[in-house]
Amino acid sequence: LYRIASENDLENWKNAVANEDKVLVKAKRIIESHKLEMKLTDVEFQGDNSKATFYYTAEKRVDFRELIREYSQKFGIRVEMRQIGVRQEAAKIGGIGSCGRELCCSTWMTDFPSVSAAAARYQQLSINPQKISGQCGRLKCCLNFELDGYTEALKGFPSTKVQLKSKEGNAKFVKLDVFKGVLFYFNSDSAGDLLELSIENANKIIALNKKGKNPVNF
Repeated sequence: LYRIASENDLENWKNAVANEDKVLVKAKRIIESHKLEMKLTDVEFQGDNSKATFYYTAEKRVDFRELIREYSQKFGIRVEMRQIGVRQEAAKIGGIGSCGRELCCSTWMTDFPSVSAAAARYQQLSINPQKISGQCGRLKCCLNFELDGYTEALKGFPSTKVQLKSKEGNAKFVKLDVFKGVLFYFNSDSAGDLLELSIENANKIIALNKKGKNPVNF
């Protein structure tokens, strides 16, 4: 902290902020004229209106030396180019998520940890990119929020790869409900509805099968 901002400082800051949208539009047109493979996302002016940071995304390395010179001449400012990822881009643009609330990345999140497809599998979600991807095109950050709770709850469940055997036939795992603590199986030898078993009952049948015993039914 150097000093308390004066009225003149505040006025310069307001003018700089008000000028950002106009500069962003003009800056995008200049990029098009240079035919550069990059996408300009946002522009932030320094409080004294002497410097601006241009945020962009690009898949490949971009030579923007000529672009910086033109920006400096056109806008009369010092220029800083800063490359960001698609998650940071979504955070800057903002928007409403599929949950109906403002994007977490643009409201309270300060860092963006990686999200793997395993997080969706642990939560029994369909691996459908359209449903589990955010506006950034990457897997939703919220898939990580409850992951620890799911992994802890799943510790009591038997392996889903194990088939259950009874005198009625063999039953293959179909799905489970973490919160209800039940598993659903399909008996391929007997057409009918899905078998709904509690964790305790499923583990009992598996224990009997390991001993070479098959219960009368599921």
